[in-house]
Amino acid sequence: MTHPYLAGTAVPRVLAHRGFVPAALAAEGAVENSRAAFAAAVAAGAEYLETDCRLTSDGEVVLCHDDGLARLIGDPRPVSSVSARELAGLMEGRGGLLTLEQALREFPRSRFNVDVKSAEAAEPAGRILAAAADRVLVTSFSDRHRLRALRAAASVPGAGRPATSPGRGRLAAALLALAAGSRAGFARAVAGVDALQIPERRGPVRVLSRRLIDEARRLGVEVHVWTVNDPQRMRELVGLGVSGVITDRTDLALDALS
Repeated sequence: MTHPYLAGTAVPRVLAHRGFVPAALAAEGAVENSRAAFAAAVAAGAEYLETDCRLTSDGEVVLCHDDGLARLIGDPRPVSSVSARELAGLMEGRGGLLTLEQALREFPRSRFNVDVKSAEAAEPAGRILAAAADRVLVTSFSDRHRLRALRAAASVPGAGRPATSPGRGRLAAALLALAAGSRAGFARAVAGVDALQIPERRGPVRVLSRRLIDEARRLGVEVHVWTVNDPQRMRELVGLGVSGVITDRTDLALDALS
């Protein structure tokens, strides 16, 4: 049965990778995963917003990809050592900080793809996401983080189940099963999964294949590919049977795939 996160919306899906920061917005100082970046993605027409979450020193779940702040704002400290209030101040000229709760509240019509980046963020993120389970997908490179978040969501009385995409371990098991020609092994590896969100390649290893797409589709599992910024390649992937692309160029993707 299709999860509500994926139900009732058009395929192919365009997932705005950490929001959308067009050149004009970047010139103003805005960065990825900021309030301004998500507002820009929504204004461009994106329904799906991809993001990441980490925990601050005072226990707030905030939208941030990197472990540290150096790349985005030139601060050498890790996110976990800074309070949410201080981080909000640092992000004032960078498009504005969003906590996970604020993002769900301020973008009530958006569907969120949330990558849990740390063990500490998993349980509090899961509890927050439980209230919006019908429009949330939980993922992580770490299946342990992902499953902790899902269990936390399930522990909230009356909460639904968020959609989910596997981490590296489950994905590796799926690829090994494909290589061995084991449909049963592949089905076990993707059991309970709603989408496979994958790169085309991981180093020398080709992850995406027509066989993977076909086997996933047979089981009712979508395939979304990251991070694709070339419109021609987007169209080629959709032609192969990919159901969604995760992109930094929301504008180009919506134009190419509409």
